[in-house]
Amino acid sequence: MKIDQLKSRIESSVNLDFGGIFSESIELFKKVWVQGLVTFLIMMACIMPFYLIIYIPMFAAGFNDPQSFESDQPPVWFAVLMIVFMPIFLLAVMTISNGLMAAFYRICKLKDKEEMGKDDYFRFLKGENLKKSFVLGLYATGLTFLGMLACGIGVIYVMVPVSLFPVFLAFRQDLTAAEIVKASFALGNKNWLVIFGLLLVCGFLANLGVIACYIGLFFTAMFGKIPLYFVYKNSLGFDADEQHEQPILEA
Repeated sequence: MKIDQLKSRIESSVNLDFGGIFSESIELFKKVWVQGLVTFLIMMACIMPFYLIIYIPMFAAGFNDPQSFESDQPPVWFAVLMIVFMPIFLLAVMTISNGLMAAFYRICKLKDKEEMGKDDYFRFLKGENLKKSFVLGLYATGLTFLGMLACGIGVIYVMVPVSLFPVFLAFRQDLTAAEIVKASFALGNKNWLVIFGLLLVCGFLANLGVIACYIGLFFTAMFGKIPLYFVYKNSLGFDADEQHEQPILEA
C-alpha cells in the first residue's frame, strides 16, 4: 500500500534542522509574500460570513433588549446557538483553510523551484479536492474537540499533525483523506518538537505585523505557515511526488 511505503519513507527520513528551515523560510517568504497576502485576504473574506452569523443575532438581541447580556449567565438562546453553530463554524474554517493553504503551498513550490505555473488559489476548493478538504476539515474538527477534552493539552499535541494536512493535500493528491491523516501523524510524531518550535517561533514573528497598526499583520501572517512547506520538502522531497499531481475533477 502506498501509505505504508510513505510511512516507511518518513521513518527513514533525516531529522529536521530547526535553524536551516527557519533560514529557508525567511528566504522563501521574500518570494511569496504577495501570494501570502492574497491567500490571507481570501481566507478572511471566506470566513467573515460565518462570523456575521454569530454576531448579527447578538447585536440584534442587544439592541432590542440591552439587559439580556448584563447578567453573569448568557441567554439560553445564545448558549444553544454557540453549542450548535460552533462545530459548524470550526468545520467551515478548517475546510476553507485546508484548501487555501494547500494552494499556497503549491505556489510556494513553484516559486521555490522556479517552475512555471498559475497561482490557482481555489485549486483545492473545487471538485474532488473540495470533498477531500471537507473530509480533512471533519478530521481536524474532531481531533480539536478531542484535544479539548484532554484539558486542552491534547490540542497542543494535535496542532502539529493537523497543521500538516494541507501540505500532504497539496503534494500527495493520490492519497485519500484518511491516508493524509495517517501520513501527517507519522511525520508530525517523528519531528514533533522541531515542528512545534517552528510553528511557535515563526507564528510569533508573523504576528509582529500588529505593530504596524495591525495592517502589517496582513503582510506577515503567512510567514508562520511557510516552515511546514520545508518540513515536507526536507523530509520527503518532491522528485518521487511529481507523478502524484492530478488534474482537478469537477463535481
